[in-house]
Amino acid sequence: MTDFWVFGYGSLMWRPEFEPLETVRARLHGYRRSLCISSHIMRGTPERPGLVLGLDRGGSCVGLAFRVDGDKHDKIMADLRARELVTNVYLECLRSVRLVDGRRVPAVCYVVDRHHDQYLGALSVQDAANRVAGATGKFGPNEDYVLNTVDHLRELNIRDGWLEAVARRLQSNAPSVSAR
Repeated sequence: MTDFWVFGYGSLMWRPEFEPLETVRARLHGYRRSLCISSHIMRGTPERPGLVLGLDRGGSCVGLAFRVDGDKHDKIMADLRARELVTNVYLECLRSVRLVDGRRVPAVCYVVDRHHDQYLGALSVQDAANRVAGATGKFGPNEDYVLNTVDHLRELNIRDGWLEAVARRLQSNAPSVSAR
């Protein structure tokens, strides 16, 4: 089977849970990284939902593209679906990404379903910070998720001004941010 590509824009970048043959910085045009999904399991509860990232329409997103061994396609896709499609707020699709070396490759992407009831749309920095602050779910405090994401993006030399502004607001509003 032919090798295939997977695009990561959040935790998939630093925790892909599969062994890629190649990892390349890439840009997906037409979508942006956004805290636009209400999380009532992983980073919040039904009573106090948090926020998680989605690829929402508009702009572009810098992330990582992973070339994956085609012989492992079925196993890796099953694992990705188990990870990304828990509540079906994401749509699995194939989109063209531009690799840092100029190549264009089709990559598996998980974009937000704007018709899903967890989709919140564009939020202001303050509204996003208010929703994140104090929310905790199965995977821990929502603040940790946002601050860890910003830290990992910086380590990869990827800037996301809006997400960084949310992180600054969280840090300035909280007397102490829980350990990351």
